[in-house]
Amino acid sequence: MEIITTNEALKAACDRLSGAGYVTVDTEFMRDSTFWPVLCLIQLAGPKDEIIIDPLAPDIDLAPFYKLMKNRKVVKVFHAARQDIEIFFHEGDAIPDPLFDTQVAAMVCGFGDSIGYETLVRKLAGGNVDKSSRFTDWSRRPLSDKQLQYALADVTYLRTVYEVLTKRLTQTGRVHWVAEEMAVLQDPETYAMRPENAWKRLKGRFRGTRGLAVLVEIAAWRERQAQERDMPRSRIMKDDALYEIATQIPKSLSDLDSLRAVPKGFSNSRSAASLMEAIERGLAMKEEDIPVVEGPEPLPAGIGPLVELLKVLLKQKCEEHDVAQKLVANVSDLELIAAHQEADVPALKGWRREIFGEDALRLKRGELAIGAKGKKIVLIETGRT
Repeated sequence: MEIITTNEALKAACDRLSGAGYVTVDTEFMRDSTFWPVLCLIQLAGPKDEIIIDPLAPDIDLAPFYKLMKNRKVVKVFHAARQDIEIFFHEGDAIPDPLFDTQVAAMVCGFGDSIGYETLVRKLAGGNVDKSSRFTDWSRRPLSDKQLQYALADVTYLRTVYEVLTKRLTQTGRVHWVAEEMAVLQDPETYAMRPENAWKRLKGRFRGTRGLAVLVEIAAWRERQAQERDMPRSRIMKDDALYEIATQIPKSLSDLDSLRAVPKGFSNSRSAASLMEAIERGLAMKEEDIPVVEGPEPLPAGIGPLVELLKVLLKQKCEEHDVAQKLVANVSDLELIAAHQEADVPALKGWRREIFGEDALRLKRGELAIGAKGKKIVLIETGRT
C-alpha cells in the first residue's frame, strides 16, 4: 500500500496507472455538516498498484488524478459510482471515461437489485470486508493502519469483481447493456445542482399555482444559501418550513415568526430579508413561467388485468435472461406500455426492448399469450399478426 501526500508522488503514481488497462476507484468523504462533500481519501488500485491519496495533505494538487479519470485508455471501475462522480465533477470538472460500475453490471448479470459491495466480494472474490471501520471520521489525522486497510479493501477486491463480471458480460454478449447504463452516470446533467431546479427534489406534492411559484423561489433561495455558506439544506431551513411558507405566504417578517415550522427568531437573522425577496419573486412570477406539476396519468378503464400480465411477462423474461427486474422496468413503465401504442419508457429502448419490450408489445397485440405448463410459465405464439 502506497500512501500519497505529495504532488510528486501523485504524479508518478498516476503516470504509472495511465498504462494500466483499468483502475479501480473509491473515495471516503464527509458531508454531515457541509453542503459540499469533503473529500478525505481516494483509493486506487491497478493490476499491480494499491494506492491511497490523501486529498487533505498540505498543498496537494489533484490535477494528475483528474487527468487519469479523463484518460480514455484506462477503464475506471467503481461500485455504486454516483456519489464519487458527483465529487469529481464539482471539484475537478472530471467525469470518469470510460466508466464501469460493478453494481450495475451485477444487476445485468442476475445478482438482484442494487447488490452491495460486501455481497459481491463474498460471491465473486471469495473475500470478506471488515466492517468495523465503516463509521470512521475520515477527516481526522492520523488514520490507523486498520482504517487505511478497510478503505483500501474497497478497491483491491474490486479488481477481482470487475474481472469476473467483465468475463461474464463478454460470454453472454451483454457488454453493450452496461455501456448503455453508463450514459446516465456520465451525463453532466446528472450532477448539476441548479438552484432553480431545487424544488423538484422536494418529496411532497404541492397544490395551488401561486403557492407553487413561491415554493420554486424559496427552494432556490435555500439552495443558494446552502451552497454559498456550505451548509446542509436542512440547517438553512427544513422542508416542512418551505411547505408552510408556500402555503401561508407571509407578507412580512413578523408573519414569518408566526409560522410553526420556521425557527423562532428567524426574522432577525441575516437571511430573513433575502427569503422575503424570494417570496415576492414567487408572487410576481408570470403565469406562463410557473411549472406545471402533472399527477400520475389516469389509466384507461379495464387496463389493470393487462398490467398484471405484463408483470408476469417481466418476471418470466428477467428470470430467463438472469437480470434484475428493477433494471428492466417498473410498474409505472408497465402501465404506460399498457396504455399507449409506443410509450416513451426505457423498457422499449435498447437492450431492454430486446429482452422484454418487444414481447410486451406482442402480448398487448395478442400475438403472444401466457400459459402454464406444470410449475412453469410458458409463452405461446397465437399466430395473430
